[in-house]
Amino acid sequence: MTSVAERFLKYVSFDTQSDEFSESCPSTDKQKLLGAELVKEMKEMGIEDAHMDANGYVYGTVPGDPNLPTIGLIAHMDTSPDASGKDVQAKIVEYSGKDVCLNEQKDIWLRESDYPSLKNHYGKHLIVTDGTTLLGADDKAGIAEIMAAAEFLLTAKISHATLKIGFTPDEEIGRGADLFDVGGFGADYAYTADGGAVGEIEYENFNAAGAKVEFKGLNIHPGAAKNKMVNSQYIAMEFQSLLPAAQKPEHTEGYEGFIHLTDMEGEVEKSCLRYIIRDHDMEKFMEKKAQMEAAAEFLNRKYGDGTVTLTIKDSYFNMKKCIEPKMYVVERAKRAMEAAGMSPVEVPIRGGTDGARLSYEGLACPNLCTGGENYHGRFEYIPVEDMERCVQMLIGILTMV
Repeated sequence: MTSVAERFLKYVSFDTQSDEFSESCPSTDKQKLLGAELVKEMKEMGIEDAHMDANGYVYGTVPGDPNLPTIGLIAHMDTSPDASGKDVQAKIVEYSGKDVCLNEQKDIWLRESDYPSLKNHYGKHLIVTDGTTLLGADDKAGIAEIMAAAEFLLTAKISHATLKIGFTPDEEIGRGADLFDVGGFGADYAYTADGGAVGEIEYENFNAAGAKVEFKGLNIHPGAAKNKMVNSQYIAMEFQSLLPAAQKPEHTEGYEGFIHLTDMEGEVEKSCLRYIIRDHDMEKFMEKKAQMEAAAEFLNRKYGDGTVTLTIKDSYFNMKKCIEPKMYVVERAKRAMEAAGMSPVEVPIRGGTDGARLSYEGLACPNLCTGGENYHGRFEYIPVEDMERCVQMLIGILTMV
């Protein structure tokens, strides 16, 4: 059998970043390269129906006891656009409590003083990068763990539930569930393997939306601009100043939501700001969208209709209300965690997963830990031992009576 660490190291060698500005599905063709590799591996281990559809979604079935529920395990193939995922130089280091040199040439270090979570991993073997790219544990750890669990079920002579496997593209840009074939998937319920530290189980997530704000101006030669020039960049800055200063990611935690300016571009005649809007509470989520609408209306009254164009698009909603009537799904995962030596803890996701959208489509789908830390950045790492425990958790979920 191939170890989960070996699988993971292979998968992170694939550059699978998604692209929020692309209109195709998947948003980047390179995600299909990993998808094709996964189909190949699944067929080699005996998953006869393994396939990738035209949109880059990978599916497969490990048949099991028809008297047990049919359970889905889902992970996403893309990595975040927040940091480069190209030419990932992954290595395994034993953590003894000393600072870890990721890149001697560039003097890049992983320090416990910067990342206190390291203190939980003394004596473990950490998979890290060279400090110039992300690692991709979000969510190639989930893929590796699902594949390792599937291989175990196919070789072990024990009773288990039928496993439905789903690997999605474009989760990091909020589109992972857009074209997921819920009906064809055929699971009674599912789990996304897309979480963080061991023991965490999540079934509360942000309500989420994206906002694009476009500003129109008028460019005149600066020498003759008096009472004529309208600088769209100044209006864009004014728009930002009208939003609540405390409702930014750097000022929030737990269940507190935010309005986050993700990127900007501009010149005198045309500018654009892009935001993400997040809140666990639906009423507060709607208030945040209303605040942005009020700011746009105010500036259009001030500078003229059509100066500001605001487009808000909902991405996903809090899955809590979909999961609460089916808490047996959460309890099953907790029992499997305990059997794997974990202490289950329910935490709210300060983000989202494919499971949020899928839960609203009728497939109850809480999120499970994969063991990784510091996702979306150059100091991402994952302990091998924690990945192995997550594999045991997944096997437990599937073999539990």
